[in-house]
Amino acid sequence: MAISQWYKKYFHIIFFIVASISAMLIIPAEGKFKFEYQRGRPWLYETLVSPVDFPILKSDQELRSERNLAASKSPLCFSYNSEAIVKSREQIPIALAGITSDTLLIIDKLLTFVYSKGIADRMDDSDRLSRVVVAESAFTQNELPAAEIFTVESASDYINERVGLDRERAQKLKTVLKPNLRYDKATTELSRRDAISAISPTKGVLYEGQIIVAKGETITSEIEQLLDSYKEEYEKSMGYSGSYILLKLGQLLICSALFLLLYIVLYFAKSEIFRDKRKLLFVVMLVLLSITVTVIVRGIEPAYIFMVPYSVFALYLCSFINYKVALPLYIVIILPVVIIAQNGTEIFMLNLFAGSVTLLAYSYWNRGWLQFAVAAGVFAALLFSYSAFRMIEDGTLMDFDFAFLGYFAWNSILMVAAYPFIYLFEKIYGLISDQRLRDLADTESPVLKELSLKAPGTFQHVLQVANLAESAVSSIGGNSLLARVGALYHDIGKMSDPILFIENQPPGALNLHDQLDPRESARLIIKHVQDGVDIAKRERLPSIVNEFILSHHGRSMTLYFYRKHIAAGGEPGDAKFFVYDGILPVYREQVVVMMADAVEAASRSLRSYTEDSISELVERVVGERVTDDQLSEAEISLKEIRMVKDVFKQRLSGMYHSRMVKPF
Repeated sequence: MAISQWYKKYFHIIFFIVASISAMLIIPAEGKFKFEYQRGRPWLYETLVSPVDFPILKSDQELRSERNLAASKSPLCFSYNSEAIVKSREQIPIALAGITSDTLLIIDKLLTFVYSKGIADRMDDSDRLSRVVVAESAFTQNELPAAEIFTVESASDYINERVGLDRERAQKLKTVLKPNLRYDKATTELSRRDAISAISPTKGVLYEGQIIVAKGETITSEIEQLLDSYKEEYEKSMGYSGSYILLKLGQLLICSALFLLLYIVLYFAKSEIFRDKRKLLFVVMLVLLSITVTVIVRGIEPAYIFMVPYSVFALYLCSFINYKVALPLYIVIILPVVIIAQNGTEIFMLNLFAGSVTLLAYSYWNRGWLQFAVAAGVFAALLFSYSAFRMIEDGTLMDFDFAFLGYFAWNSILMVAAYPFIYLFEKIYGLISDQRLRDLADTESPVLKELSLKAPGTFQHVLQVANLAESAVSSIGGNSLLARVGALYHDIGKMSDPILFIENQPPGALNLHDQLDPRESARLIIKHVQDGVDIAKRERLPSIVNEFILSHHGRSMTLYFYRKHIAAGGEPGDAKFFVYDGILPVYREQVVVMMADAVEAASRSLRSYTEDSISELVERVVGERVTDDQLSEAEISLKEIRMVKDVFKQRLSGMYHSRMVKPF
């Protein structure tokens, strides 16, 4: 027992220590480049002298320009077909029947010339400046200027201009000319790739002892390229040279600071996450997932981090957790990007803006195809903030790298693709998303529809309980939608035998319990809790709905039948037969549903609905639950209980207010 209490008291400390160690183990054992710099800003450190020889990398723009030039200069490749001229010579006399033999002789000579230059099956105007490689066999190739090669159209025009054929024969000539150069797309693409791969990524060497940048010097694009090159060499070849133990210890301290920040956010937000271990585990998992994804993607290609849909973490948060705390939690979740990723600050700011837009947009557009509108908002936010960084750092948008449009598009697409993982998290952590709650709260859902048909009185009861619970939970900052769902489903077990419950008995009908032994009546009444659990399992309702069913009576007694049993001479020791076999409520929403259920049921027996009678009823019913230790495990304060009672009094007064008598 002492160990259990100790564990409960120090659970959060132990949990955050384990999380910090886990995060430290995920981060690779490599040092971080210790200089931060930005184009257009002064160099804030001492003069940096190169400690080694290292190659100077070309900028992305230089590489892109050189590769485009190399691709444009790579030759077009064609295969040679020697049979084409033979077939054309055979068909021309037939196609051009009626012309003189002298004209045919001239055409034949022109045909020989045209085919010697080559007739290609494709040759665009943009290709005319290229070289052409013609493979005549597996062993011989000729290189020709593309400007001298004919197409079927240009070859026909060339011949026609010299012999003056009429329109009909000129058209027939086009049909019989066969290309003897067939475009080889695969070989052309291979040649183009070879030309691109031959481009060197470097443009010189900076030797040991040379100055990279002087203290206070403004960082130009050239100096930035030198620093980028030095950073690349440092991370690839030089790396961390200090103690491995100190490196991992430093990473552990950073991770501990991260989770301490998470603790502080939850503490000041007074979030229910502290009281709900499942939600706390879920949030910590998101932090570890963010670190893991960043490490993996950075190892593949640093630029691909721009494609990682960090904004989906914001969607996960607002699906399971109060909107008020979602943004600060999201900031903590993506904070590791600053430390792990290259250009971490820029990536962090881009995703902070995109995640904020996601939270705002999702609060309005959270159903069906409207989620694609959220994705469009993420794309726009990323593009907007990236453009802002380029204007600040480059002073122009002329160097805008359009590859990032693709990265941002993939970011938005992957966010939509990753959203369905919400349903997996529901199963793993026993959570329930707002979307699922909205579906369950629909009174046209199969279970509630069945309840309204089989037990209409109970259905009206749960509707009133739902209204009370929703308002009360909202007043104390809980999940009002969850409370409504719990209230709507807490009595579904009464469908199994609805006539046993007075709200379903017709007016004036005989009460079946008058003919039953009190112990049997209590057994049948208590049984509706287990019946409800069985129905919930059959209908595959979320586990948290089961908890509402089991906790709405807690471990209380069916006092009416127990007193009846005692009055009939029963033994006081039989009390165990009159106790509900449920669980005590833990979460605020469960506590409020228990209170609302008892208050609403008791309010039906009031003889007069005055402010005093309603107030006395609420105080008595709620007080009984407190004194009976039904709230001994509940995570709710006395202040919150007072607020709940005030809401109950207001709502009940509204439900049972005096009506003006109207003459008929």
